[in-house]
Amino acid sequence: MVFLSKARAARRGRGVEPCPDDTADQVVEEPLHVASRLHAFNRFELKYLVPVEQAADIRDELAERMDQDLHSPVGGYGVWSLYYDSPDLRFYWEKVEGLKFRRKLRVRHYGDPDGVTDATPVCVEIKQRVNRVTQKRRITLPYDVARQLCDERQMVDHSPRESAFIQEVLELVVRLNLRPTAMTGYQREALVGRAADTGLRVTFDRRVRGRDRDFHFGTPKPENRFTLPPHLSVMEIKVNERTPHWITDLAARRNLDLIRVSKYVQSIETFGLAPRSVFHVPETYGPAATPTEEPPSAWRPTRQSASLKAGAQ
Repeated sequence: MVFLSKARAARRGRGVEPCPDDTADQVVEEPLHVASRLHAFNRFELKYLVPVEQAADIRDELAERMDQDLHSPVGGYGVWSLYYDSPDLRFYWEKVEGLKFRRKLRVRHYGDPDGVTDATPVCVEIKQRVNRVTQKRRITLPYDVARQLCDERQMVDHSPRESAFIQEVLELVVRLNLRPTAMTGYQREALVGRAADTGLRVTFDRRVRGRDRDFHFGTPKPENRFTLPPHLSVMEIKVNERTPHWITDLAARRNLDLIRVSKYVQSIETFGLAPRSVFHVPETYGPAATPTEEPPSAWRPTRQSASLKAGAQ
């Protein structure tokens, strides 16, 4: 017998919105009588590190052939992720050593962390790399249920289709003694492909910061630090199969260089939890990150939003 959990009761009463990053993902389909919260998808990812102002120009150019993500308002939305790792930082070292198969567990919140409550929907996610393919599986749960699963290491109520994922999360946290290790946060703006480019997704992450303590999403006035210089943003191109030629042409024309950068690794190394590796952004990319978080930097509005604002005056 499966009892109706708070998570499922909440879904019946008000529903749980999908994670914003699910927009162009391949969704695991459920029978109509099962209210599934499980999503899974595979994709290839390319990352570039670009100055914020140049990223704004690139975004405007991309907007001529892509649409703004429905979940992405003007100026973007916040993304906060709590990463779990073993006491010896197993997931960190798997990334640094470049293992062909590696995994990591995180709990992710989209939006402003102020006002997060036990009922706030969050995503429990296993992100893994198999050779060059990034695979993600995630489930949307109320925050207190997610903590019950990942922090308290307790089974939570779930549908039969969600069982394998829930069991995998529980097995990982128990077997590897996973614990909250680092939190990252940034402001994301996302574009999605149209027509023949369906499945293409480009994101711009700026003000990348984090902390190594106070891991509750709703912590008042947390002491975040920039883990990337604040004048830089991370541009990610995400595709299900192959990157459109016009995207690679744009990168070549603007002299963009592929870079190996991990926001989790940046947090681990910024806070001195491990020595710096090849995945740490060197100082040559610009001034060092400031010790504490600065006020939000200006982000130039899109051409469309600027014209709408002019028309309203």
